[in-house]
Amino acid sequence: MTTALKAGDRERVGALRLISNELQKAQKEAGAKEVDEVAILQRERKRRVEAADAYRDAGRQDLADNEQREADLIEQYMPMQLSDDELHAIVGDVVAETGASSPKEMGKVMSMVMPRVQGRADGKRVSAVVREKLTA
Repeated sequence: MTTALKAGDRERVGALRLISNELQKAQKEAGAKEVDEVAILQRERKRRVEAADAYRDAGRQDLADNEQREADLIEQYMPMQLSDDELHAIVGDVVAETGASSPKEMGKVMSMVMPRVQGRADGKRVSAVVREKLTA
């Protein structure tokens, strides 16, 4: 944050302050428990993306661009996302382990995949790959 302040990058400073506030709030709420910073970053990024979509739907491209830039900035502090091949491999392994064969068993597969991809793949993306594997 200090570097962004010195560089005069107001947009980055604003986004970093929001992230910092959310992390501090989560730390207070958790007390002595450990806080999952990646989950907080994911949640904040998701909020920005959803807000950008809502602004686009309302015809406010200027506000949508601001939200999208914040989402992109938050993404820089998140772990590297899994490639499609890596995600397909993980989902394939879990489907094989569980013996799942129909979309009805999607919940069982998702509950085993999500801890493995923790923070490295969006839930929507994982859900789409699981659905694809179970319907194929």
